[in-house]
Amino acid sequence: MTCPSVDPPEPVAESPRAPDGVPLEAALYLVSTPIGNAGDIGARARDVLARADLIACEDTRVTGRLLSILGLRRGHGGRLLAYNDHNAARRRPRIREHIKSGGSVALVSDAGTPLVSDPGYKLVADCIDEGLAVTAVPGPSAPLTALVLSGLPTDRFFFQGFLPAKGAARRTALAGIAAVPATLVFMESAPRLAASLADMARVLGPRPAAVARELTKKFEEVRRGTLDELAAHYADAGPPRGEICVVVGPPAADAAPAGADLDALLTEALARASLKDAAAEVAAKTGLARKAVYARALELKAG
Repeated sequence: MTCPSVDPPEPVAESPRAPDGVPLEAALYLVSTPIGNAGDIGARARDVLARADLIACEDTRVTGRLLSILGLRRGHGGRLLAYNDHNAARRRPRIREHIKSGGSVALVSDAGTPLVSDPGYKLVADCIDEGLAVTAVPGPSAPLTALVLSGLPTDRFFFQGFLPAKGAARRTALAGIAAVPATLVFMESAPRLAASLADMARVLGPRPAAVARELTKKFEEVRRGTLDELAAHYADAGPPRGEICVVVGPPAADAAPAGADLDALLTEALARASLKDAAAEVAAKTGLARKAVYARALELKAG
């Protein structure tokens, strides 16, 4: 998960530190970093970043800037190791060996909690398989921040992450989770936001939703409305700035239509999609059994 900039923090007290020269125990430390405001760094997270032998990060420039903001400039350049989608397989053996030899490694993403939309889980799995210690330093998370600000149910939620970039694949992915009885949380890029919201409205229906961007920063915004209303707004306004989370309410308890309502949904879907795709889309949207919906679609197409 990325965040291109971090706002400087408000003045805060110096975090507690272990005495200089006291090393961290040999382990992999999963450290959450701010998603926008550097003041959100936790005292324990700052301490681990200050004392870790090695910091594995998505982008050394981004993490280097954060360390400088936090006043941890001393020697941090030599402690940063790029660990991302492009080099993760090559880097994992080095990181494991460093921990085996008694070293400490802090794993961070560019922003937020590592392992959420980044390759860190494979490193964690490898360390667990080899009996190495793994611990987490919890903190900021963009999906959770967006969820609690959305005004939508938080008792059960499903994190989808990024949807496919192409429309057909995106609609198929949405159809696959349409019946999930939970609030849905997505990450999305600004250029694709309007098209993605339009596909959500098409597949999920006019559910309540929220678009959250620039979370914890000066220009934080949470825009709420139905999916079709939000799609229309961003189609007119153009792509917004900043990192974006989309939160969509769960399907209504009485969402499954019957009789004429089901026929209307199928008729509309059959006008623009194949029989198989139309049945799959309506089944996902309504929560009805796919075989039953397909059978009714066959009858409508024949009649």
